[in-house]
Amino acid sequence: MNQLAIFLQAAQGGGQSTTFIFLMGAMILVFWLFMIRPQAKKAKQAKQFQEGMQKGDKIVTIAGIHGTVNKVNDDATLMIETSPGSYMKIEKSAISMEWTQNLNKATADKK
Repeated sequence: MNQLAIFLQAAQGGGQSTTFIFLMGAMILVFWLFMIRPQAKKAKQAKQFQEGMQKGDKIVTIAGIHGTVNKVNDDATLMIETSPGSYMKIEKSAISMEWTQNLNKATADKK
Protein backbone atom coordinates (compact mmCIF):
# COMPACT_ATOMS: atom_id res chain seq x y z
CA MET A 1 0.00 0.00 0.00
CA ASN A 2 2.88 2.34 0.80
CA GLN A 3 4.34 1.89 -2.70
CA LEU A 4 1.01 2.79 -4.25
CA ALA A 5 0.92 6.02 -2.24
CA ILE A 6 4.45 6.89 -3.39
CA PHE A 7 3.48 6.21 -6.99
CA LEU A 8 0.37 8.38 -6.72
CA GLN A 9 2.34 11.24 -5.18
CA ALA A 10 4.91 11.03 -7.98
CA ALA A 11 2.14 11.01 -10.59
CA GLN A 12 0.69 14.21 -9.13
CA GLY A 13 4.08 15.94 -9.32
CA GLY A 14 3.61 17.09 -12.93
CA GLY A 15 6.83 16.92 -14.97
CA GLN A 16 8.46 14.48 -12.60
CA SER A 17 5.73 11.91 -13.18
CA THR A 18 6.79 11.32 -16.78
CA THR A 19 10.37 10.77 -15.69
CA PHE A 20 9.29 8.47 -12.88
CA ILE A 21 7.10 6.36 -15.17
CA PHE A 22 9.89 6.22 -17.78
CA LEU A 23 12.42 5.04 -15.17
CA MET A 24 10.03 2.42 -13.80
CA GLY A 25 9.40 1.12 -17.32
CA ALA A 26 13.13 1.04 -18.03
CA MET A 27 13.76 -0.92 -14.82
CA ILE A 28 11.09 -3.45 -15.71
CA LEU A 29 12.52 -3.80 -19.23
CA VAL A 30 16.05 -4.35 -17.94
CA PHE A 31 14.79 -6.86 -15.38
CA TRP A 32 12.93 -8.76 -18.11
CA LEU A 33 15.86 -8.70 -20.57
CA PHE A 34 18.52 -9.86 -18.12
CA MET A 35 16.63 -12.18 -15.77
CA ILE A 36 13.25 -13.44 -16.92
CA ARG A 37 13.89 -13.93 -20.65
CA PRO A 38 17.14 -15.97 -20.33
CA GLN A 39 15.63 -18.16 -17.61
CA ALA A 40 12.53 -18.86 -19.71
CA LYS A 41 14.70 -19.64 -22.74
CA LYS A 42 16.81 -22.10 -20.72
CA ALA A 43 13.69 -23.78 -19.30
CA LYS A 44 12.29 -24.19 -22.82
CA GLN A 45 15.55 -25.77 -24.01
CA ALA A 46 15.59 -28.14 -21.03
CA LYS A 47 12.01 -29.22 -21.73
CA GLN A 48 12.81 -29.88 -25.40
CA PHE A 49 15.91 -31.83 -24.36
CA GLN A 50 13.93 -33.98 -21.93
CA GLU A 51 11.16 -34.62 -24.44
CA GLY A 52 13.73 -35.67 -27.06
CA MET A 53 15.11 -38.57 -24.99
CA GLN A 54 15.23 -41.85 -26.92
CA LYS A 55 16.31 -45.39 -26.21
CA GLY A 56 20.08 -45.70 -26.33
CA ASP A 57 20.90 -42.09 -25.32
CA LYS A 58 23.68 -41.75 -22.77
CA ILE A 59 22.63 -39.48 -19.88
CA VAL A 60 23.81 -38.07 -16.56
CA THR A 61 21.33 -37.32 -13.79
CA ILE A 62 21.52 -34.26 -11.55
CA ALA A 63 22.78 -36.63 -8.84
CA GLY A 64 25.70 -37.64 -11.07
CA ILE A 65 24.45 -41.11 -12.04
CA HIS A 66 25.56 -42.13 -15.52
CA GLY A 67 23.41 -44.44 -17.59
CA THR A 68 21.83 -45.31 -20.90
CA VAL A 69 18.14 -44.84 -21.64
CA ASN A 70 16.51 -48.26 -21.89
CA LYS A 71 12.85 -47.26 -22.07
CA VAL A 72 10.89 -44.00 -22.24
CA ASN A 73 7.66 -44.27 -20.25
CA ASP A 74 4.47 -42.28 -20.83
CA ASP A 75 4.38 -40.99 -17.24
CA ALA A 76 7.42 -38.65 -17.65
CA THR A 77 9.84 -41.29 -16.39
CA LEU A 78 12.71 -43.22 -17.94
CA MET A 79 14.19 -46.63 -17.31
CA ILE A 80 17.95 -46.29 -17.45
CA GLU A 81 20.60 -48.99 -17.40
CA THR A 82 23.41 -47.96 -15.07
CA SER A 83 25.44 -51.14 -15.53
CA PRO A 84 24.70 -54.34 -17.48
CA GLY A 85 21.51 -55.79 -16.01
CA SER A 86 21.00 -52.99 -13.47
CA TYR A 87 18.04 -50.67 -14.15
CA MET A 88 16.67 -47.56 -12.46
CA LYS A 89 13.44 -45.68 -12.97
CA ILE A 90 13.98 -41.90 -12.88
CA GLU A 91 12.03 -38.75 -13.67
CA LYS A 92 12.87 -36.97 -16.93
CA SER A 93 13.32 -33.78 -14.93
CA ALA A 94 16.22 -35.45 -13.05
CA ILE A 95 18.40 -35.43 -16.17
CA SER A 96 21.12 -32.79 -16.26
CA MET A 97 21.09 -31.19 -19.69
CA GLU A 98 24.55 -29.62 -19.31
CA TRP A 99 26.30 -32.73 -17.98
CA THR A 100 24.65 -34.97 -20.57
CA GLN A 101 25.68 -32.68 -23.41
CA ASN A 102 29.25 -32.55 -22.07
CA LEU A 103 29.33 -36.35 -21.81
CA ASN A 104 28.07 -36.80 -25.37
CA LYS A 105 30.42 -34.07 -26.66
CA ALA A 106 33.43 -35.79 -25.07
CA THR A 107 32.37 -39.12 -26.59
CA ALA A 108 31.96 -37.52 -30.03
CA ASP A 109 35.39 -35.84 -29.75
CA LYS A 110 37.08 -39.21 -29.06
CA LYS A 111 35.64 -40.67 -32.27
